[in-house]
Amino acid sequence: MIDRTFDNILPRVVKPARYTGGEYNAVWKAHDTVDVRFALAFPDTYEIGMSNLGVRILYEILNARADTVAERVFAPWVDMEAEMRTHGLPLFGLESRTPVRDFDIIGFSLGYELSYTNVLNMLDLAGIQVLSSERGDEYPLVIAGGCCTVNSEPMAEFIDAFAIGEGEELIHEIIDSFKANRANGKQSLLRELARIPGVYVPSLYEASYNNDGTVKEVRPTEADVPSVVRRRLVADFNLAEYAKAPVMPFVETVHDRIPLEVMRGCTRGCRFCQAGMIYRPVRERSAAKLMEQAETILRNTGYDEMSLMSLSTPDHSEIECLVRDLIAKYEGRKVGISLPSIRADAQCVGLAAEIQKVRKSGLTLAPEAGTQRMRDVINKDVTEEDLLAAVEAAFKCGWKRVKLYFMIGLPSETDDDLIGIAHLARDVYRVGRHMGFKPTVNASVASFVPKPQTPFQWRAQDSVEELERKQEVLRKAFREKHADLSWHDARTSNLEGVLARGDRRLGAAILAAWRAGCHFDAWDEHFDYDKWMDALAGEGLNPEFYANRERDYAEVLPWDHIDCGINKAFLVREDKRAKTGEVTGGCLEGCEGCGADELLADSLGARGVVCRK
Repeated sequence: MIDRTFDNILPRVVKPARYTGGEYNAVWKAHDTVDVRFALAFPDTYEIGMSNLGVRILYEILNARADTVAERVFAPWVDMEAEMRTHGLPLFGLESRTPVRDFDIIGFSLGYELSYTNVLNMLDLAGIQVLSSERGDEYPLVIAGGCCTVNSEPMAEFIDAFAIGEGEELIHEIIDSFKANRANGKQSLLRELARIPGVYVPSLYEASYNNDGTVKEVRPTEADVPSVVRRRLVADFNLAEYAKAPVMPFVETVHDRIPLEVMRGCTRGCRFCQAGMIYRPVRERSAAKLMEQAETILRNTGYDEMSLMSLSTPDHSEIECLVRDLIAKYEGRKVGISLPSIRADAQCVGLAAEIQKVRKSGLTLAPEAGTQRMRDVINKDVTEEDLLAAVEAAFKCGWKRVKLYFMIGLPSETDDDLIGIAHLARDVYRVGRHMGFKPTVNASVASFVPKPQTPFQWRAQDSVEELERKQEVLRKAFREKHADLSWHDARTSNLEGVLARGDRRLGAAILAAWRAGCHFDAWDEHFDYDKWMDALAGEGLNPEFYANRERDYAEVLPWDHIDCGINKAFLVREDKRAKTGEVTGGCLEGCEGCGADELLADSLGARGVVCRK
């Protein structure tokens, strides 16, 4: 039935290859030959989901198990969804077109707060109740992982269990526990899953609130459930699984190249950066291991480009050796190498210039703020002299186009800091003019969103009106046209702030917004701010309470029962230093006692040295 209906509607949708499956390296297994059927669900389009490294890794890990089959599921675009609903076609796995409801486990990747309504929409399209409390034993187990789970509370009403942290080892424990306990019913299964370190089962916890609306506590309702769930991590990154034979997509994806993950974590300590905190400590793969992995992936895919992925690739201790060896080995095969972004200094530009010998690509630098005062506040270790020296080096190496990333709405920001962004972009342009050509300078400006588990998690986010005022200040400051200016929608950033720091009560608003038609909220053409505000108001919730309110250090935060391994005292100390503009050195300059070494020591069984000094 699915195949016949599918064949009839496919010619009527854009990019039909999003839904066909059958790509090179895709894995097909007969469902009646395995014990566990796992739907890897990504709540956005095929092009975005197929670029997600975590999905690629888990797909191979799960399918490598003889007892498990994993199939991919992505959010169908609005035209495909309309056809599916009209013809009663349920959401299905790409590999076998088996309805998602017939799988045993559905695992969602939550990497961005504005994908939450897509989770609900995909469950509904699969014929599955969206509320966890309404799903009995006859429904699949619904779990979720990804960076958004460091504050799981807004999605607590919809997800049966959250996997907190890195999943390469944790996923095996979840599958094994599922097999051992599935016959005892959902509630018994959830209790057993909650015993696994790194698994948070929200239905086994109860949230209570103070009279002023702040969280009083989130506590377990049963004695043998842990009061705090600690993030999982892979201790020895050299031994960690990777995507050896990633599926080759039929349509161009966002990142259409080999993802060679060189390390996890970051030593820099930018105070706004959630990833830089929650993926601590830094763990590297050796250059020898990376060379081996690069050859394996190339042999299995035929890609002609590889990206050296991490939060700060130039900080890898063997990066120069790695780049030199990759170029020497693959230059003759016309295989290019790219960096996702580089630090704004001449040494990093020199590294990028070596890479350019094989294939030209754009240059992206992230000074983040327009003045040194502001960069000190956010602990961004870049000076104006660093940036301009990097740009000069880049122009000498042949680049003519530079993209600069900035943020506005940062704590203590003034209009002078905003105007500094325009001045810095102008100075970059002038470096090129002094060298005899007209460079193209693009300044992309995002709005700061205070995120959980960071030093700025207590700070107030600027209101929509204030962000739009600051955007206007920037627009006027860029009138000289030395650079092209773009910015993010302030309303989108505001909703992101609401969802990022929300508590469990937000679940009702997420449900109401979805019922009102909200999904694909990360896409400008589908984002409906007014519907979201109506949904929040209808549930008696004030968005300013979540996004635009400064929080006291003593306040219980909705995510305090999720331990990412970073000491709260360290986060407080970093926020206080930001208020005085005091800079904290990176991990390589000396340990600041963030607590990540203790988390890694636990993962290693307290063996050996745990931080790369």
